[in-house]
Amino acid sequence: MRLASFQITNFRSINDSGPIDSTQITAILGRNDSGKSNLLRALHSLNPAEGITELSPIKDFPRHRRLEECQGDTPVVATRWALEDSERAELTQMLPRAANVRHVTAGRGYGTARWTGLEGLAELSLDVSDIKGKVRKIVPAVKAAAEKVAEEARATLEQEADAFDAAMILSPDYIRWSEGAVKALQTLRKALAVADAELSDKQEQMLVELEDMARAIANDTPALAKAKQWVLEKLPSFVYVDEYPALPGRQNIADHLVRKGWGQAAPEQQSFEKLCKVAGLDAQQLQDLLEKNDLATRNQLANRAGAVVTSEIRRLWKDRELKVRFNLDGPYMDTLVSDPNGAYEVEVNLDERSRGFQWFFSFYIAFFADTQGGRAGDAILLLDEPGLHLHARSQADLLEHFEKDFGNQIIYTTHSPFMVPVHRPDAVRTASMSEAAGTTVSNKAEGDARTLYPLQAALALSRMTDEFATRPLVKENVQAAGLPVQ
Repeated sequence: MRLASFQITNFRSINDSGPIDSTQITAILGRNDSGKSNLLRALHSLNPAEGITELSPIKDFPRHRRLEECQGDTPVVATRWALEDSERAELTQMLPRAANVRHVTAGRGYGTARWTGLEGLAELSLDVSDIKGKVRKIVPAVKAAAEKVAEEARATLEQEADAFDAAMILSPDYIRWSEGAVKALQTLRKALAVADAELSDKQEQMLVELEDMARAIANDTPALAKAKQWVLEKLPSFVYVDEYPALPGRQNIADHLVRKGWGQAAPEQQSFEKLCKVAGLDAQQLQDLLEKNDLATRNQLANRAGAVVTSEIRRLWKDRELKVRFNLDGPYMDTLVSDPNGAYEVEVNLDERSRGFQWFFSFYIAFFADTQGGRAGDAILLLDEPGLHLHARSQADLLEHFEKDFGNQIIYTTHSPFMVPVHRPDAVRTASMSEAAGTTVSNKAEGDARTLYPLQAALALSRMTDEFATRPLVKENVQAAGLPVQ
C-alpha cells in the first residue's frame, strides 16, 4: 500500500489542512510556527510503530475551541492509499464485489478506534427478474415431483414449495432476505431428499444458482468486516523522528549486555545495538572472545566492521573522505574517525567530530538498522527538519540519500533551500498559517514570501549551478577568482 494523500483536522494549530498529496518523497515547506510538525505528529498517530494510543484533548485539540466539542470520534486523520495489484487480488478474493477497488481509506479520531473505507466498492445488487424466473420454474417442478411420491411426503413437499416461494420474494433489505432464502433453500433440499424426489438437471442448476446468490449476500456482512480489518492490518506503520538519538563514541560492552538482559537499555545503548547490526558485529560474541582472551579474532572482527562502515560513509558523506575504525580496549569499544591524506592521519573519537557529522552518522546508523529488516522496514518515515546541523552541500547529499537509498515513503518538513527537491516539483507542498484558518497546506507552490523563500532560493541556486556548469570560463576570470587553471 502506498500513501496517496492525507488530511489533518482538529489537531493543535490545524482546523483543516486540506487534502495533501503524497509521493515517494514529499517535502513540506513553511515558515517557523506554521504547523509543519503538527502535520507529521497527527499523521504519525494513525499507525505508530510503537502502538496506537488515545490523543489528549487538553493537549491536542485546538486551543481556541471549547473542549466540549472534542469527542472520541472527532476526526483527526484521514488517509487515502493506493493498492498494489497483488493486494487488489487478495481483497477481491475476500470480498468479490471489491473487484474495482483501487484505493482504500483509513482514519482515526481522538479515541483509539479507527475506520476504513473501500473506494469503488460495488453496491449489493441482485437481478430481480432472474430470481423470479427461477422461482417460477422451480416451485411448479417441486409440486410436480410431489405427485410421484408417497402421500405423507407429498404434503410436506408441497408445503415446503409454498414456503420457498414466499421466502424468495425479494425485499429491499438484501441481507435479511438472504438469511431467510438460505434457510428456505436448505429446508427444501432436505424435503426433496426425504421424499426421494428429483428435479431435472436444469432445475437443479437453477436451484444451485439461487443458493449461490443467497449465500453471497448472506456472507457479505462478515466479508466486508473482514475486508475493513484487512485494510488496518495492511497499513504501513509510521516512524516519526524529530530528535536523533546520540551515538556515544565509547561504549562499555559488558555494561550494555547486562542492561540489555534486564530490559533497561537507554537510548544511547539502543543506538549502539543498531551500530553493531550495521557493522556486522555481535556484542555478546565480542564479550565471549574477551573472556577467552582471543584478542586476535576480536580485532579481526573489529577491522572488518570498520571497513564495512567506512565504505558506506564514504559513499554517503561527500563533504570529505573519512575513515571509520572500531578499537577494542578490554570491555570498551571506541568509534574512531580520521581524515586520511598523504601527509598525516589523525584519529579522533566520534564524540569529538563536528555536530553535523555526528548527526549524519547517527542518522545513517539508526535508519539503516531500522529499514533493513528492522522496525521501519516497510514504514513511512516522518522526519521533522532533518539535517539542520549539516553543511548546505551535505544537506543536498542527504536529500539524494533519501531518494536513492530508501524504499520507504518519506515525508519531511524543512525550510532549507538545500533540502528542496527542485528536480521533483510534484513532491513539494507548502504550509501556511493564518489566524482565521490555522494551518493549511497547498499541493502547489502557494504562500507568502517567507513560505516560498526556500523554494525560490532553491530554484535560483539550481539555475546558477546549471549556468556555472555550462558557461565557458575565460582564463582571466578563473585566475581572478583564485582558482587553478585547468
